[in-house]
Amino acid sequence: MTVRSVINRLTQQEDLNFLLTNRIPQRIATRFMGWFTHVEQPLVRDLSIAIWRFFAEVDLSDAEKKQFASLHDCFTRALRNGARPIDFDPRILVSPCDAIVGACGVIAGTELLQVKSRPYDLQDLFGDSDLVRMYQGGCYATLRLTAGMYHRFHAPHDCLLETVAYHPGELWNVNPVALRRIDKLFCRNERAVLRMRLAASGHPITLVPVAAILVAGIRLHCLNRVLDSRERQPAAFACDATFRKGEEVGWFQHGSTVLVFAPDGFSLYPAVEAGAVIRMGQPLMRLP
Repeated sequence: MTVRSVINRLTQQEDLNFLLTNRIPQRIATRFMGWFTHVEQPLVRDLSIAIWRFFAEVDLSDAEKKQFASLHDCFTRALRNGARPIDFDPRILVSPCDAIVGACGVIAGTELLQVKSRPYDLQDLFGDSDLVRMYQGGCYATLRLTAGMYHRFHAPHDCLLETVAYHPGELWNVNPVALRRIDKLFCRNERAVLRMRLAASGHPITLVPVAAILVAGIRLHCLNRVLDSRERQPAAFACDATFRKGEEVGWFQHGSTVLVFAPDGFSLYPAVEAGAVIRMGQPLMRLP
C-alpha cells in the first residue's frame, strides 16, 4: 500500500473530508493560498508543484509551456495548440472546460439539483428574474473541475458575451461531500453570471463559474480585473465581447465549477451524464 493510497483512503471518509476542506477559516485560508501560489522562489515553486502533483492527478503533457514561474502559473496554464479538438458542428454546444459532469438535465420549472435530493432555485442563483424566465424548463449541466485539471474555460459556441454579474459570497468546497451536506451551495458561494447570446441563432446561454475555498478568483479577458472576495458588493459589467467556439473566455485564479444553462428546446448530448468525464470542446448539448 502506497502513501498516496493511504492518504486517499483517509480523505475519502466523508466526515474527515468535510472537516479538512470546510471547517477552516475560508477567507483567510483562501487569501493565504492566493499569496503563496504566486511565490516565484525556485525552491518554494518546485516543492509546491511537486506536492500538488503528488496529491492530484496532473497531466502537464498538453501544456503550452513546460517551465513555470510559480504554482499559480502552473495551475492556470494554457494549452498548446490542438490539445483540445473542438466539435464545430453548428448544432452542438460544446463543453467550456475539462470537468467531471455533476447533476444535469432538464430544469423542473425553476428548480434543479446540485446533487440528488439537494435542490436549488434559479432565482437564488441568478438573482435576476429575467434570466429565471429565460431558463424555465431549460437544460443545465454542472461541470466540476478537479484540482489537477486544466482550469481555463472557453466559449461553448460562436457567441456574444453581453454582461457579467458578480455575486460575492461564501467559499465552501464544491466537492461531492460538501454538495451533499450544504443546502443551495452554488447560490451561497462567490460566483459570476456570464450572459451570452449565440451569434447565429440568438439563443441565450449562461455560464456561471462558481468559486470555492482556496480557489476563489475569476479572471475574464473582457474585464481588466480579477473578480474575487475583495469585492464586497454585487457588481455588473457590460462586456459586448465576441468569441468563436472554443476561444478562451477566462480562467479561475485557482479553479472550481462551471454551471451551463440553455433555454427550453436544448437537450444534453447522449454521452453527458453524472459522473462522466468531459473535455473542453467535446459535445455537451444539442441546439433545438
